[in-house]
Amino acid sequence: MTALQSLIDQPSILLMLAISFFLLYLGIKKQYEPLLLVPIAFGMLLANFPGGQMGVVKIDESLTLYQIAKEHGIMNFVYYALIKTGFLPPIIFLGVGALTDFGPMLRNLRLAFFGAAAQIGIFTVLISAVAFGFTLKEAASLGIIGGADGPTAIYTTIKLAPHLLGPIAIAAYSYMALVPVIIPFVVRFTVTKSELAINMKEQDRLYPNKTPIKNLQTLKILFPIGVGTIVALLVPSSVPLIGLLMFGNLVKEIGASTGRLYKAASDTILNAATIFLGLSVGATMTTKAFLNVQTLLIIAGGFIAFAISIAGGIFAVKVYNLLARKKINPLIGATGLSAVPMASRVANEIALKNDPSNHLLQYAMASNISGVIGSAVAAGVLISFLS
Repeated sequence: MTALQSLIDQPSILLMLAISFFLLYLGIKKQYEPLLLVPIAFGMLLANFPGGQMGVVKIDESLTLYQIAKEHGIMNFVYYALIKTGFLPPIIFLGVGALTDFGPMLRNLRLAFFGAAAQIGIFTVLISAVAFGFTLKEAASLGIIGGADGPTAIYTTIKLAPHLLGPIAIAAYSYMALVPVIIPFVVRFTVTKSELAINMKEQDRLYPNKTPIKNLQTLKILFPIGVGTIVALLVPSSVPLIGLLMFGNLVKEIGASTGRLYKAASDTILNAATIFLGLSVGATMTTKAFLNVQTLLIIAGGFIAFAISIAGGIFAVKVYNLLARKKINPLIGATGLSAVPMASRVANEIALKNDPSNHLLQYAMASNISGVIGSAVAAGVLISFLS
């Protein structure tokens, strides 16, 4: 009745358990995105306990949810009800929107363009993945890892290549957790010391904005309405993500009259969605799904997409600096990822190490926040063309 004999018969299970423990170590001890990495790692742990019936398996989707729960366990019920339907990623975007302040981006709109430049990793890896034998839909799902946005990666994969959901989700969230390692690594090879020394506040003093925003709060209310409308008209397939992101932000900015909605979106709903998403995504990582060449290529490709996206943002800043009097620190371009606010904090720490007076967190957030919108729009474009 124990699982010990299964461990002897299938030693590969021990490797999966070891990977689960390593991810738990990163989340608990190293504090790498613990709210995401701990549920994913523990879901992976539960899925690989022999006989526990907690791993997500491929089943006949004509079964009712009751039949799925009865015949295949509670985790399959959660996965097919909440993940496979594409329900949870937009719900998480609702919570992210409620927690996001677009103020830094609105005050520095020129920096928002570097969030778009950082999406280059998505399309570069998409093309490369096709050359390695992935189908176009699989390559698009792999490339979206470069946006550094877990819910977007999951949503895109559900739409285009659901059979790759497990490894792509693990790669996306693992690299998001490793942002404090990956950004400094890329910066070391792409940014000079003189560029790191560019002080954003000093640049503002030398070249002040000629058209300051007079009523920022009104603009912050109009912004989600305007962006939601424009994106809905231009990229309809991204509405589930962008629409709920903007709605969450709108109820935050309106104030006291929608305070209860804001509290629910940013707290209860977001936390519950994160738990179910993490556990069920982790539960897809069984030995059969993980231990194969395709999964290893996805993990490698995800890292390349991540690194290219960071470098793409950095080189976009370098090109801008060649043409403009008012210089921008290339670290701003490195934060064009969707990993908010970790990427901005990492960039700020790097700047302060080189110059203790060079506080660029608010500037980095402008690019960082725009990266969230950029990756969701890129996902919508891919879904529109490939679905």
